[in-house]
Amino acid sequence: MHTNPPRHHPVEIAPDTFVIQATQGEGVAPMAVHLNSMVIRGREPIVVDTGAATHRDRYLEDLFSLVDPEDVRWVFLSHDDADHYGNLDAVMAACPHATLVTSWFQWERMENMPTIPPFRLRWIDDGGTFEANGRTYAAIRPPVYDSPTTRGLYDTGTGVYWASDCWATPVARGTANVDELDAADWRDGFTMFQLMNSPWLSVVDDARYQRSVDRVADLHIRAIASAHGPAITGGNVAVAMDMLRGLAGMDVPEGPGQPMLDEIVNGLLADAAADGR
Repeated sequence: MHTNPPRHHPVEIAPDTFVIQATQGEGVAPMAVHLNSMVIRGREPIVVDTGAATHRDRYLEDLFSLVDPEDVRWVFLSHDDADHYGNLDAVMAACPHATLVTSWFQWERMENMPTIPPFRLRWIDDGGTFEANGRTYAAIRPPVYDSPTTRGLYDTGTGVYWASDCWATPVARGTANVDELDAADWRDGFTMFQLMNSPWLSVVDDARYQRSVDRVADLHIRAIASAHGPAITGGNVAVAMDMLRGLAGMDVPEGPGQPMLDEIVNGLLADAAADGR
């Protein structure tokens, strides 16, 4: 077992659209969780979320292997969790021509973003749009989320939808596409993660929830990228929508407890002993 997570290189999921992959817990815990972000190349490159600060060196290396920081024009922040804005200041400092697409509520919850001047911001809430690369990008909140500031990003040109935390699932190791997962394992992991991340699903009104799923399904998405799971493409997009519809009213499962923590600690101690530390 190793504390330094394995390296996973960016994967292209649509023309000029790359998921920048990272994982947490891989090689340490029985299951790993992705900490992904995304970048869209073009005349006006768009950085979508900025990953976790713990992966800063790798993240910046991967990001700027795909786009020149001088060319980046937009940074889209899906919500105000640290694993989504962890490298925001570094990206904004390196990309002097970039505008941060945020919202008033994000701005408030992040203490008015003191290191980013207001003239470098654009406030776009759920349902808002902006134009770049000759097409429209829409901020559409996913049906499942854990932060009130959450907005996904839909690219009308490629049909890619950045779903933030929605469709997250734990994996045994870093995995580029859900095609690589066992179907039952995918469904079980997806269900567990959504219910734990959004426990309000257990008490949500089913009819209203289904309308929120309809809103996203009606976008005719061709590929789904998320921060905490493999990409979803092809026929699996429809499967993913069906899985999402079944969550309303489900009981929240019990999360991993002390036995899993003991397993992690024992593995780290054994690793340290093997290394002679």
